Amino acid sequence: MKQKNKKQTILERLKKDIVIGAEGYVFELERRGYIKAGPYVPEVVLDFPEAVKELHREFLHAGSEVMVALTYYANRNKLADVGRENDLEKLNRKAVQIANEIAKEGDALVAGNISNTWMYDPENKTKSSKIVRTMYQEQLQWAVEEGIDFVISETNDYLEEALIGLDVIKRLGLPAMVTLATVQRDKTRDGYNYAEACRILEENGADIVGLNCDHGPATMLPIIKNVRKEVKGFVAMQPVPYRTTEKSPAFENLKRYGKGAYPIALEPFQMDRFALAEFAKKAKNIGVNYIGLCCGNAPIYTRAVAETLGRTVTSSKYSPVLDLHPMSEIKKKKNGKKKSISIPFATLSESSLAKEWLSDEDEVWDEWYAKKKRFILPAM
Repeated sequence: MKQKNKKQTILERLKKDIVIGAEGYVFELERRGYIKAGPYVPEVVLDFPEAVKELHREFLHAGSEVMVALTYYANRNKLADVGRENDLEKLNRKAVQIANEIAKEGDALVAGNISNTWMYDPENKTKSSKIVRTMYQEQLQWAVEEGIDFVISETNDYLEEALIGLDVIKRLGLPAMVTLATVQRDKTRDGYNYAEACRILEENGADIVGLNCDHGPATMLPIIKNVRKEVKGFVAMQPVPYRTTEKSPAFENLKRYGKGAYPIALEPFQMDRFALAEFAKKAKNIGVNYIGLCCGNAPIYTRAVAETLGRTVTSSKYSPVLDLHPMSEIKKKKNGKKKSISIPFATLSESSLAKEWLSDEDEVWDEWYAKKKRFILPAM
């Protein structure tokens, strides 16, 4: 095991303040042309490692306190889908090495990462559980040898599969953050409501529990409120930055012109940075301890979250100053007065721009906006 420099652990940081995370690496690297949509296997780690380093660095500068090793879907089964099963160990080790390299540029922690395997079968629990356990063991053993601070087990569709991952993590003596996927409206694929499932994970030793992916802020916030009531410890929330609704609670349900938008036609549903800043405020008020964004995230959204939570980050130097835009100067001269726009996002509630994401004048793209229904996060 490689020795890591002494720094505050994830649990020490959570005891002091909210920890900001940033995920969505696979989606963002697909948008940049480095990952194939469909299999979503992170071949980029070996093929274009500099692209992975750059995205880590951008998230670090935007305020993320955790560099998550890009080993999502880097398991034996998924690599076989693209004919690269022989690169399994090399890719997993390289991903952790890259995360460590960029984490040292700031004060970030490094998280090992495992996820749903698509191999767990509740109809054949004994056999499939052994397969899943072996996959997790090999990925995390390599991660530990390269040096990680804790493990994020995420996008878990089944509570039972999440419990396998949790057991592997705890046997390695590492802090465990375990979050459930929210593809289904209100429960895991094996029938546990999300709050109950999080409680069970906590009772089995998970240090941080919660939800990630699939649901957007509007549909995940009510669920996470119940999770917060159900568990005693730290809660994590990393929704997708898309406009999901009661009718279409997960981004897999979103449709445009009657056709499914997931996964590569989601742009019309993308939330803007002001809406995501508002999400961060609501998550904080509920009592969420680890706040981030999942698939669809980008550095500007992480910066909006960080600034809303009162952080001044490296890229805050380049936060918008819109009254310096030439068009703003023209308006000032025409109106005969100056109008300053408050930055950073922590002060957006006092800014005229704060109302833009609720504007009835905005042209809407999806079916439920056809009647000019405004996107409003539920009151918490």
